[in-house]
Amino acid sequence: MTTTAAALEARMRAQAYGLGFDLAGIAPLGPTETAAEFERWLERGYAGEMGYLARGRDKRADSRLPVPGAMSAIVVAMSYGGGEPSGPVARYARGDDYHDVMLERLEALHRWIEAELGREVRGKAYVDTGPILERDLARRAGLGWFGKNTNLINPSLGSFFFLGALLVELELEPDAPFDADRCGTCIRCLDACPTDALVEPRVLDATRCISYLTIELKGAIPVELRDKIGELIYGCDICQEVCPWNVRFATPLPDESPYAPREALAGKDAHQLARDLLGMTPDEFSGAFSDSPMKRAKLRGLKRNAAVVLGNAGTDDDVAVLTRALDDPEPLVREHAAWALGQLGAAWELGELTARERRPPS
Repeated sequence: MTTTAAALEARMRAQAYGLGFDLAGIAPLGPTETAAEFERWLERGYAGEMGYLARGRDKRADSRLPVPGAMSAIVVAMSYGGGEPSGPVARYARGDDYHDVMLERLEALHRWIEAELGREVRGKAYVDTGPILERDLARRAGLGWFGKNTNLINPSLGSFFFLGALLVELELEPDAPFDADRCGTCIRCLDACPTDALVEPRVLDATRCISYLTIELKGAIPVELRDKIGELIYGCDICQEVCPWNVRFATPLPDESPYAPREALAGKDAHQLARDLLGMTPDEFSGAFSDSPMKRAKLRGLKRNAAVVLGNAGTDDDVAVLTRALDDPEPLVREHAAWALGQLGAAWELGELTARERRPPS
């Protein structure tokens, strides 16, 4: 089957919407506008332990390189429910892993394009895992602008959405880039960040960001930042929640969404979830969080985070569960449990707690 480029592009967008994407646009590939800014961000040490972000520099600087022969990107966005209530787990991580969900749908779009053209089309789908600056492509495809909280913001959807891109060898008519900055003088996101991670508009020091501290950081959370984490166990939505564009336009999840909270999370506040995680075995964790983005932090990381939350918001009733955590096989968990007990003013002296958490588990 043959079709004109214009007809293909129109049908391509319609197919993307039919697959469940909320936004779709087309961008030309080439030198990346934000590559220099990204390099400066890395040089300032703002990536922390995320060393993988320094790999593939050449490909990040030129979006034609990841897929030889590719000329265009079909860029899509998929909402994950900014209208849902806040909670101890960031909205994006409450359901199924977005990488799997979006890759499957982008690959379906790729197959559809090949069927429409009646031939093989070289291409590859990316969802937050390759040397691609997706925000750059999304802005180039007309999907939004870079907010002062560093998220891409769309004027009719807000920012609670995932981005993905299908790079193809086709030369497609691009959409007009989104050149406007609609943040104006607003700095609510900067003012609201508990850890002052937004060091200036559109510049994030990830090493202070609660999402980094509770997910990407593999070691101990700096003591001076623990109380600022509050009741957040995995990720943080604060800089998005206060954004006027989300206050106005973010929507709840549709029925049967793959991002709906799983049973292990549904209806639980930070206190309940923290206690559950501290008592969870590896097998229970694997069962409860199969195909969940929360597996990225591993059980040891989630128990670390849970201990911090109980140190910030626990009660005397939590002394027992934290005391049991002092015998956890992971030194990381024992250290944070000891800190939490000290925060709660438990019956033991903090020095004795610290000595105990350093002992090998019984």
